[in-house]
Amino acid sequence: MSGVYIHVPFCKQACHYCDFHFSTQTGKKEAMVDALVKEIKMRKDEVQDTLETIYFGGGTPSVLTTEEIERLIQTVYDHYKVIDYPEITLEANPDDLSSHQIIQLSKSRINRLSIGIQSFFDEDLKLMNRAHNASEAEQSIQEATEYFDNITIDLIYGIPGMDNARWEANIQKALELGLPHISSYALTVEPKTALKKFIEKGVVPNVDDEQAQEQFYMLVDILEAHGFVNYEISNFGKPGYFSQNNTSYWLGKKYIGIGPSAHSFDGEHRSWNVRNNPTYIKKIKEGVLPSDVETLTTIDRYNESVMTGLRTIWGVPLKTIEDDFGPNYLKYLEIQAAKFVEQGFLQWDEDVLKTTKKGKFLADGIASDLFMVNLGL
Repeated sequence: MSGVYIHVPFCKQACHYCDFHFSTQTGKKEAMVDALVKEIKMRKDEVQDTLETIYFGGGTPSVLTTEEIERLIQTVYDHYKVIDYPEITLEANPDDLSSHQIIQLSKSRINRLSIGIQSFFDEDLKLMNRAHNASEAEQSIQEATEYFDNITIDLIYGIPGMDNARWEANIQKALELGLPHISSYALTVEPKTALKKFIEKGVVPNVDDEQAQEQFYMLVDILEAHGFVNYEISNFGKPGYFSQNNTSYWLGKKYIGIGPSAHSFDGEHRSWNVRNNPTYIKKIKEGVLPSDVETLTTIDRYNESVMTGLRTIWGVPLKTIEDDFGPNYLKYLEIQAAKFVEQGFLQWDEDVLKTTKKGKFLADGIASDLFMVNLGL
């Protein structure tokens, strides 16, 4: 099984923390949709498997009309094999989800909404330069739940100035709204973002890593107490509501990325499209795929297996490591993991290496210590 990711590179305004590829100039939106349609057609022979997910990410895909979204979905159906009931997700911002738009989307083949809430408090939203306010955040969810059962929201913790009480209030608000899935991330300060400049100038205080860690564990405790499963470090779902699209990434399934900056993975190669809208449109119009390709080495694939496995409840099965990479890699993993097991950050669940609750927040750093740089065995 495979998935398709479609990157819609437009936003109404730039969030201060964001380093994703997007443009606030939407004048070329129609030309971009034409290019996305053409790339979908151009790459049909790359996917032999049946698709089980279609995911509209960005940017802000909700800037597209329902007709444009349906055109892209239909193009996928016309040129790829798709299972009978695929998960089709649309990322959306609250300010785009008017009552009319929600009703229109409910009539489309979109069956899952991912709403970029980030916070239910205006002071946080202003700091991040979000296009919506707290009232719109709550209203968009209330109206969406009348038409969609499968809804997830994004929340950000570790925001400068957001104390633990306000963070807990954010979590409680999400619970009150009856959501079946929540994705939550620590605010990170990326290079070349407005947030980075504000911190350097002293306009905004720096992110407090210790407080971010506290807020992460608050999130885990509260959501797990309300029946959510923390199936991936940043993702919490009620049973039956795990994101099929994201889960496929973590389990190493193949996917194809459509649009500028979109990444693809076929099991042996990773490729990515150019991060420039005019160049992307021009090249696609000429029938040229503007992408770079990297062939993954055995060490690359081993490292990715460790990284993704430790982020999830499925862990890193020893049998998979031995079958896919051989006994030397298995031995290396066991040796490197030993000190983290002793310290209580990792644990053996029968023959599967997993992150403990204590180690969750540090999982990426722990995984990097398990990486193989040079086999040398």
